[in-house]
Amino acid sequence: MDSKLQVLYSAQQIEQRVTELGKQIDADYKDEPLVVVGVLKGSFLFMADLVRAIKKDVRCDFLRVSSYENDKSSGVVRMDFDLTQSIEGDNLLLIEDIVDTGRTLAFLKEHLHGKKPKSLKVCSLLYKDIGIDNRHLADYVGFEIPNHFVVGYGLDSEGLYRSLPYIGYFPR
Repeated sequence: MDSKLQVLYSAQQIEQRVTELGKQIDADYKDEPLVVVGVLKGSFLFMADLVRAIKKDVRCDFLRVSSYENDKSSGVVRMDFDLTQSIEGDNLLLIEDIVDTGRTLAFLKEHLHGKKPKSLKVCSLLYKDIGIDNRHLADYVGFEIPNHFVVGYGLDSEGLYRSLPYIGYFPR
């Protein structure tokens, strides 16, 4: 661990919250089939743990978008690759690592609605309060965080820190 990195949520806190989210999602979808789509790369660890916490069979897929360069938002969302299977008529749960400006999520929701799923909900590991009320964009949120640049548990800085078992930040 980098000595300057401050732990925001421990591995144990994350595990507990993911378990709670899995139970809530199970209850909400009951006997309905579910397709879980992860937004790469940041959501892959969260999605893996969440899929295991959901006690029903789910289909999984991924897509990838880019909106950051050098740890800063570029202001432009670019689709790097799309789903590999149809979601038409399916209940879709989109898995995001973090919601801040909401630009990427709004882009993805519009894109995915065009594929005609039966329903579309969003589960985000984190919601960052940046002074814009975008909380409504996610149906399920793991943790609400202050306006820090965070790393760990799949989130990175220039490709580093993804493998940390906790979520941390560098104090300003």
